[in-house]
Amino acid sequence: MEETREIIANNFIEEFVMQDMQKNPVVQTRFPPEPNGYLHIGHAKALCVDFGVAEKFGGKCNLRFDDTNPTKEDVEYVDAIQYDIRWLGFEWDKLRFGSEYFDKCYELAVKLIKNGDAYVCDLTKDEMREYRGTLTEPGKDSPFRNRSIEENLDLFERMRTGEFEDGSRTLRAKIDMASPNINLRDPALYRILHRRHHQTGDKWCIYPMYDFAHPIQDAIEGITHSLCSLEYEAHRPLYNWVIEKCGFEHKPRQIEFARLNMTNTIMSKRYLRRLVEEGYVSGWDDPRMPTLCGMRRRGYTPEAIKDFLERAGVSKADSTVDTAMLEHCVREHLNLTAHRAIAILDPVKVIIDNWDDGYENITLENLPGDESQGTHTVRFGRELYIEREDFMEEPPKKFFRLKPDGEVRLKGAYIVKCISARKDENGVVTEIHCTYDPATRSGECERKVKGTLHWLCAEDAVPAEFRLYESLMAPDANPDAEDFIENINKNSLETKHGFVEPMLAECKAGERYQFMRIGYFAADADHTPQKPVFNRTVGLKDSFKIS
Repeated sequence: MEETREIIANNFIEEFVMQDMQKNPVVQTRFPPEPNGYLHIGHAKALCVDFGVAEKFGGKCNLRFDDTNPTKEDVEYVDAIQYDIRWLGFEWDKLRFGSEYFDKCYELAVKLIKNGDAYVCDLTKDEMREYRGTLTEPGKDSPFRNRSIEENLDLFERMRTGEFEDGSRTLRAKIDMASPNINLRDPALYRILHRRHHQTGDKWCIYPMYDFAHPIQDAIEGITHSLCSLEYEAHRPLYNWVIEKCGFEHKPRQIEFARLNMTNTIMSKRYLRRLVEEGYVSGWDDPRMPTLCGMRRRGYTPEAIKDFLERAGVSKADSTVDTAMLEHCVREHLNLTAHRAIAILDPVKVIIDNWDDGYENITLENLPGDESQGTHTVRFGRELYIEREDFMEEPPKKFFRLKPDGEVRLKGAYIVKCISARKDENGVVTEIHCTYDPATRSGECERKVKGTLHWLCAEDAVPAEFRLYESLMAPDANPDAEDFIENINKNSLETKHGFVEPMLAECKAGERYQFMRIGYFAADADHTPQKPVFNRTVGLKDSFKIS
């Protein structure tokens, strides 16, 4: 006999779903992105809620593109969104487009006109705004509100056939211009827009508004729980009005939750588009962008993103999550999964004076503590590279790296002692001369020194480019402010040129590594064996404090 699995609700949405399942055990959700840009971390939260609720309660989730506004929509975004969803580890039940329902929306709009629940209005957008009233003052009726049903049907048909110019007329719901909820003051249901649609071509020159199309689509698809962000809470009465007036027997339940807000992170798609179009970033997949494709290129993992969103939680109240928590989740996952390798970002040469010609192979673990991940070898010889910051001629106290007459261990190899340093005409150190102790090979010697440095054999070192990313926004800047461009961090990208061990030149774009003592890096999309390029994902140091 199969054991029944106990399901525990982790948030208020899941509590509502469990209550509803007592009457109807079916759970059907949907994720409805607009294909006018790339998904970002905020969309990922909605993804995890929509797909997660369906998965938890044995239901299904549809992917439905909200393509009711062809102005900035494109097939490029349709394809990218599907890729991102699958990259995060989700799979939809049915793939739908809002445009599939345009015929049904038009049919239902005609039904509303015939029932006296909608009318064609000639007011301009500015006039409609003036007639709508304010939060404290009621609106006033449009002078076209009392047109006859016959006239409205005629005008709406002529709107459909393309007789009128963009913006000259709208179809509006006839509800209540004195309603305390401004969304119920005769909202627009259809607008004229002579634009070619990426799915329907030139079939339509009128398009339904989201608030009209969305509840219709939900009802037709049998959506049980329409989960959306908190700004739609005030739209819920209109959502229910459309369902009721269109005569649907199936009535989805709309539930709202707070959007994801993060420190120093732009979440507005309009602002992100501006960053791309005005050249402040290299594209939607720039590793500084909060888009999923940007995070993927930077080296973030789906597991870390979902872990972060689970920790951020689902609530009714708006709050702002520290970006450091996301970096903490990325760092935790990469610590368990990223192979170790050696890179030198700012090299200075070390020459071991008492080393004979030749090389020794040094074995390094790919993932310390996990023997199943194997090992790899690097060559150790007379001329090496170390990080420039690992040597100081006049070091402060407790400087346990290389210094005159000081000793350090070279990772996996020998203890070396600094004898001298050569400089160029500008006083910059160009060579560090050392001696090594042949009796101190790692694993064969008990003598201890306080410092251990990573290194690369100069003969084998492959030139590489390293891109070090910081927040795109200056510290303490408001990413939601209209003047956000003025607060862009001008030091958000630093490029360094150093060396990597040979195997890293052959890795594939997207592969992730921990560069010893430096941080976590991923091979960039620009990476080739001839020109290796790595993006810093996160550093080794964790600034996030778990409360």
